[in-house]
Amino acid sequence: MAIRPILRMGDPRLLQVSAPVTGYGTPALLELIADMEETMRAANGAGLAAPQIGVPSRVVIFGGGANSRYPDAEAVPYTVLVNPRLRALRGGRESDWEGCLSVPGMRGLVPRYRRLRYRGFDQWGRPIERTVSGFHARVVQHEVDHLDGVLYPTRIKDLRRFGFVEELFPGQQLRDE
Repeated sequence: MAIRPILRMGDPRLLQVSAPVTGYGTPALLELIADMEETMRAANGAGLAAPQIGVPSRVVIFGGGANSRYPDAEAVPYTVLVNPRLRALRGGRESDWEGCLSVPGMRGLVPRYRRLRYRGFDQWGRPIERTVSGFHARVVQHEVDHLDGVLYPTRIKDLRRFGFVEELFPGQQLRDE
């Protein structure tokens, strides 16, 4: 396992569409996931997508309990999701604040689907299917966007609601590296 450097907005690799994973349980996939988990934990992230560490594969991880970067959000179970597919469910969209390890120190108000169903596989090729809402739904959408070369600032509707954490939330103890 290794903590890998996290690419930052402006790196063209973050804008690429990632390739599907074709083999499950391989040493390369298991090493990638171990590195992603160690990197996400070291950065106190709520999730991480493989492209954020320079690997253009359709792999995301997220969750793992409470997160100081999002103190008011419910805990999301730790999940490895390979080759994900999302389907929005009834309930419309809602806007909430997001940050990103690839856009350090900033937050933006981003509209996302309130409810969705996601499908994919774990690292061993076992199917995963969940219907989720709230912060869980938001995190999944954010991470899967990375697989399609989309960073959250491109989803912000009003750029007056995008800025540095210290300026947007003065006096609050939000960690956002």
